[in-house]
Order: sequence, then C-alpha cells, then structure tokens
Amino acid sequence: MVRDGFFYALGLGVVAAVLWYLKMPSVLVALPIVLAAFFLWFFRDPNRKIPQGAGEIVSPADGVVTEAEWIETTSGSRLRLSIFLNVFDVHVNRSPVSGTVKLAEFRQGQFMNAMKPESVLNNEQTLIVIDAGRYDVSFKQIAGLLARRIVCTVKPGDRVERGQRVGLIKFGSRVDVLMPAEANLKVKTGSRVRGGSTVLAVVPEAGA
Repeated sequence: MVRDGFFYALGLGVVAAVLWYLKMPSVLVALPIVLAAFFLWFFRDPNRKIPQGAGEIVSPADGVVTEAEWIETTSGSRLRLSIFLNVFDVHVNRSPVSGTVKLAEFRQGQFMNAMKPESVLNNEQTLIVIDAGRYDVSFKQIAGLLARRIVCTVKPGDRVERGQRVGLIKFGSRVDVLMPAEANLKVKTGSRVRGGSTVLAVVPEAGA
C-alpha cells in the first residue's frame, strides 16, 4: 500500500466522523467512507515476481500497450512502447532495467487525455533515463486527464534494480518507454502488461 492511500482515507474518515457527529443523513456519512475505501484500493502496491533473464526489459507500469513502433530520434533508431493506465490499474511505477539513473527531469505541462498522441509532448511529465551498461532505456511518466501529480523517487546517480519501485502517477495516465532498436519485442498493441513482471522486449547479448 502506498502511504498516500492512508492519507486520503484518513482525511475522508475524519469527514465521515464529523458528518456522523452532526447527525447528517446516513447517505452523506457513507459517501466519504466509500471514497476512503476506493483510495485504499487505488493506492495498492502488490508484490511482483521480477524476471531475471539477461537483457530483459520489463514494463514500468500496469496497463495496455497502445503503441509499439520503431522511431527515429536524434540519438538514432529506438523502439518505443506506449502504455495507457486507466483509473483501475495499479499506478506504482517500476524501473524497466537495472542500472544507474542518468536523468530524472520533471516538466510542467497540460493535462489532456493521455490517449492523444500529442500528450507525450504537451502533458506534464517526468523523463527518467537509465544507463543499463551497454545501452540506455528511458521512460516518461505522463500525466493524463485525471492525473494531477507525478511522483518520482529517484535522482541522477542512483542505482536501481530491474522492477524496483521508482514512482507513482495518480489516476489515469500514460507511460512511454524508449529502448534499443535491436530489442526483440515480446508484446504487441493491445497486450495487457504488469509493472515489474511483464517482459516488454529482450536486448540480444553482445555478439549474439
């Protein structure tokens, strides 16, 4: 359980207690209790079995793959995956690879629907780049229409392990992952993935 869930639930519990003390109608007392239960469920943080295979890149988030394509960037060709999280998905984010954080950069922006392609450029987001040794893997935590806060718990220089918890996006949102172009894709558009446990792609060993 992410501690934010306890804070929201506690606040709503206080509201319910005040309404009950004031002898308000039962339906008004029940509403904050129901919302408290929802927040406790929403901020769940289940344990995951982390794959240990060489070169495996795991999903940084729960959700559905909405795009899987090879693109050209200023650094050369990259494989990009977009994962959409709805309000019912686990919103804890995990590191896709083991390595050293090279960049963790927050950028303010809009809160348009995360399904729109332009959201990757215009929405509030945090870019995290991880040096995995032979290659870099980067991913963006992108706020959505309902998401109003992005939490990133790592900073440049930190050592992270594959599947390690590195942040949180509150409510519906999107995560984009950029990985080496030579990675062998293991999912497709429409695939449902789980943060820390679903292998998105595998980077071949050097010389393989």
